[in-house]
Amino acid sequence: MSTKETKITHIFLKTAHGAPMEPVGHATAITGEGLQNDVSRGRTRRQVLIVDTQTIKEFGLSPGTLRENIILEGQGLSGAQRGTIIKLGSAKKLEVTLDCAPCDYLDDIKTGLQDDIEGKRGTLCRVLDGGVISVGDRAIISN
Repeated sequence: MSTKETKITHIFLKTAHGAPMEPVGHATAITGEGLQNDVSRGRTRRQVLIVDTQTIKEFGLSPGTLRENIILEGQGLSGAQRGTIIKLGSAKKLEVTLDCAPCDYLDDIKTGLQDDIEGKRGTLCRVLDGGVISVGDRAIISN
């Protein structure tokens, strides 16, 4: 089993479909549902989208542009195996469910981004153990 430690640099909520992402200092993860006040709450496998700072920088994007909920410092989770556990803060746990497939929306941001970002779009997770997640919390990734 390998373990990697990083930290949360940004948290965003999607308060409505198509609405701008709302940056927050903390969010409440609800076990089995997702993030409180986020439109993806209640989905089965697509509850929380995590992206890394390296991807944001590589593609010259602003945080929140990819409609991600959490940004982790450094290299990300893209390609992480399903079932990988991400421990956030003191006890909150997320489980990787799948990589996020690039969609047409990305080409509206930047021409060719949908194809260019393939394999780096971010990682979708579900909430195993809920609680408050805050910017600056450490993240421990175990697979």
